Amino acid sequence: MANQHREKEHRAAQPGELKQIEALLKQQRLVPASEKLEALVSRGCDHQQVYYLLAVVRRLQHQFDDAFEALESLRKVAPEYARGWQELGHCRRDAGLPDKAIEAYERAVALNPGLMASWRFLSEAQRAAGAKERAEIAEANFRRLQKLPRELVSVTSMMHEGQLYKAEKLCRHFLQNNPHHLEAMRLLAAIGSLLHIYDDAEFLLESALEIDPDFDRARIDYVKVLHKRQRFEQAFKEAETLRRRLPGNPAAELAYANQCSAVGQYTQALQVLDDLSSRVDNPANVEMLRGHALKTIGEHDRAVAAYRAACRARPGLGDAWWSLANMKTFSFGDDEIARMQDRLEAGDLTRVDQYHLCFALGKALEDRAEFASAFDFYARGNRLKHQELRYSADRMQADFDRQKAFFTPERVEHLSGLGAPDCDPVFIVGLPRAGSTLVEQILASHSQVDGTLELPNILAMVHRLNGRLQRDQQPRYPAVLDEMDAADLAALGRRYLDETRVHRQQAPRFTDKMPNNFRHIGLILTVLPNARIIDARRSAMACCFSGFKQLFAEGQEFSYDLDDLGRYYRGYVDLMDHWESLYPGRVIRVDYEQVVDDLEPQVRRMLDFLELPFESACVEFHRTRRSVRTASSEQVRQPIYRSGIEQWRNFEPWLGQLKRSLVGPKRFTQGSRSD
Repeated sequence: MANQHREKEHRAAQPGELKQIEALLKQQRLVPASEKLEALVSRGCDHQQVYYLLAVVRRLQHQFDDAFEALESLRKVAPEYARGWQELGHCRRDAGLPDKAIEAYERAVALNPGLMASWRFLSEAQRAAGAKERAEIAEANFRRLQKLPRELVSVTSMMHEGQLYKAEKLCRHFLQNNPHHLEAMRLLAAIGSLLHIYDDAEFLLESALEIDPDFDRARIDYVKVLHKRQRFEQAFKEAETLRRRLPGNPAAELAYANQCSAVGQYTQALQVLDDLSSRVDNPANVEMLRGHALKTIGEHDRAVAAYRAACRARPGLGDAWWSLANMKTFSFGDDEIARMQDRLEAGDLTRVDQYHLCFALGKALEDRAEFASAFDFYARGNRLKHQELRYSADRMQADFDRQKAFFTPERVEHLSGLGAPDCDPVFIVGLPRAGSTLVEQILASHSQVDGTLELPNILAMVHRLNGRLQRDQQPRYPAVLDEMDAADLAALGRRYLDETRVHRQQAPRFTDKMPNNFRHIGLILTVLPNARIIDARRSAMACCFSGFKQLFAEGQEFSYDLDDLGRYYRGYVDLMDHWESLYPGRVIRVDYEQVVDDLEPQVRRMLDFLELPFESACVEFHRTRRSVRTASSEQVRQPIYRSGIEQWRNFEPWLGQLKRSLVGPKRFTQGSRSD
């Protein structure tokens, strides 16, 4: 291992070497720069900057074949390096391939809108190609960046190159000297959104719009942040304002249609999207939104048609193919599978499109009982997704341990009865793909229960309690609860009830099915002591593998690695055992397999726990008409079925790592079995 490490260090390019080569390039000393780069390549260095600089040198030497070869090597090690795509545009432009140059520049600015040179040359190339409207858009983006202070252009590029903390530091420093610079405020809000610090982002954008109500770029971002925080009514009003200010603007129309769907105005959303689809150059994203809206309201065939239209408009749009697969009840045809495989193997897709296609192909081949090939695609998609995450199983286990250490029997007794006394919320917790949507659909079929969404309010409460943490700083929560009195805790509970009221109708009870809330049951029952918790549990192998083959819209970072999945499931079971021991009578476990095998007794058991009378509609849950936005939306509109319970066994030969991780230091008992 030591020899391998030394060999890797020897091959790697040192920062000083790259800086020296960059200096030679600035001096136009191409020959010595080329020699140093060739030496790095010959010793096996595959650093993205080496291939990028080599391509630049070869282009300046008019050695275009060698430049394209260097860029192909760059694409293999860094497929989403925007400056690499920009350099490809330059090479194609100088080699007399203007149409191909446009494609490369468009990919570059899609990955990094802060590349001023790409916008400039894209504008020139589009104008030469007769695409006047696109040329004007590119020129407007170039002019906007040209007018920005140099620091903010750098911030824009850093954001899209993944250097978020560096971008944040530079942007904050700029704002200290220019406290009301609107674009700096917008950029800092954008960084906050990427870091999931939505409170800060919302405040910054709201402040920018107070200074300048005509700042439309900020309003577009404001709508997105409000939507992320599930403040759908407010987001809808802002989208209405944006649409009035920018009549006919595609971005404003899309924002408005998206918010119409969020507040349940699907007819209006579809009218806007139908109109937009007929008049934009490429309707792929519009058709995607149409498909999502139609799927949510149960229009299966029309949703399929919309997703297929998106695939035709942009064959490499992985999200459209995955959206078809994610309908669960849909099956791909031979030609569709072939098209997906061709696009994936073409080698010109972003990582995001690649892993979407991998998950879609996994589902397509699983449906055909080609389990070995299906697993290969699932594993490939998970590897690609895992590469862009920073999930740490050790850090998550530390969070679990922190909860157990703080919430002891003595502390629970001390905090007992101090929160808001309302008994309205029913929290459905657990792991994703464990049957929580089925439980919610059963309860939402009761006349006294409103089914809502996976509400982010408890997670936002945790964020507020932690405050703004520096990297590697120890969390303040849950220990900060010791600093709060009864009035503070009751206020937290009332704030949750106030914030979630927008999602309710008239029923006295409502569900919140954010699965990750299981990590914060101590907090929930401190600020809402009369709330009820339903732990939607599924057997370990079935639950974990179902999560492994699911590409989640966001979150659930633990699910893209079999070892991480097993450790997370173990931690979940252990923490739920802790909560059940601390809060007897307020947490009930509902096993998915028992609901499937013995529906009515399990329905009665849940209703008894919630002190609600039995209603037969809960057993006929599939007849309930309501919007369902999770991956199980199609499945809960059907009668109960058993076919999904043992699907993991088709993949058992490849799940050894998951089994080992699940066993861990101790085996599970009945109800949390590892099969």
